[in-house]
Amino acid sequence: MTNKELQSIYFGAYSFKETEGGWLQAFQYTDEQMAYFSTAFDFWYDRCMATTAKTLEFTTMAQSLSFEYRFIWTGSQDSFELSLNGQITEIRYVKDLPEEGKLDWQLPEGEKEVVLYLPADATILIRNFTIDGDVTPAKKNEKVLWLGDSITQGYGPLRSAQTYVSVANRLLNYDIINQGIGGYVYDKKSLLKMPGYTPDKIIVALGTNQFGCETMQDVEEYWETLIGLYGTEIPVLCVTPLWRGDVPDGFPTLSRFCENVKKIAGRYPNVKIVDGFTLVPHLPEYFLDNLHPNCLGAEVYGRNLVEAIRKLGF
Repeated sequence: MTNKELQSIYFGAYSFKETEGGWLQAFQYTDEQMAYFSTAFDFWYDRCMATTAKTLEFTTMAQSLSFEYRFIWTGSQDSFELSLNGQITEIRYVKDLPEEGKLDWQLPEGEKEVVLYLPADATILIRNFTIDGDVTPAKKNEKVLWLGDSITQGYGPLRSAQTYVSVANRLLNYDIINQGIGGYVYDKKSLLKMPGYTPDKIIVALGTNQFGCETMQDVEEYWETLIGLYGTEIPVLCVTPLWRGDVPDGFPTLSRFCENVKKIAGRYPNVKIVDGFTLVPHLPEYFLDNLHPNCLGAEVYGRNLVEAIRKLGF
């Protein structure tokens, strides 16, 4: 497949660029947004170009596929993962792969729905995608813009198919752009127009990195900017921060912050709220580091979030 043809089965991107050497790079932010991150904080800038929640999805009768890959940035080491008819069948861990190489995947006979999850916390270039059969791009539901921090980007499970966003989206089948970035906060400066893109829904899961702030001004300005940018016709879901076991002395402060976020977001008629404390058990067994959900925690988080979304009619 040419890089242009590959884009038809490449989900999770706002735009694509072909780099020197014929490599295809996918982006979830606009050039203007990335320019802001480049001047704001290197930690954010590195992560705003990661292959977060990006997938290759299609139906095919093919029995083999391959592509060349190149890592140009790596945060944590998660994985490439192959899913067939909704079940993960093969995992290639980043820690076991060279910086540049080729991946070959064998597929069973017959028609199957294929999802290939790309690493969530690394920036991957692809070229020379080859498959021995025709492909039909996956059909998706609503376009959803997902805004968040490292948990939304996918750090914690160390498995790209096991981030809470991936878990939830296997059930919801949204056509998502995931703008989660490690270390991110309620920062209105990244809320800029995305020419040619209007989401059907927006999910915001922020706040755990700033619950100790002295005022709620940044949170208020973020929500005011978001609603000003997209209006009150687009449904928005606010997910308040999860329980944190790494700040027992600061737990009352976290609780107050979450309640204040609910009040601020709740001022807008198109915003529905999910209490993050209800989504993952308050036990260290569900977390990598008492902050980021591990595989078990992310599975529970994703499934509980889907249940909440359905109950709310979001």
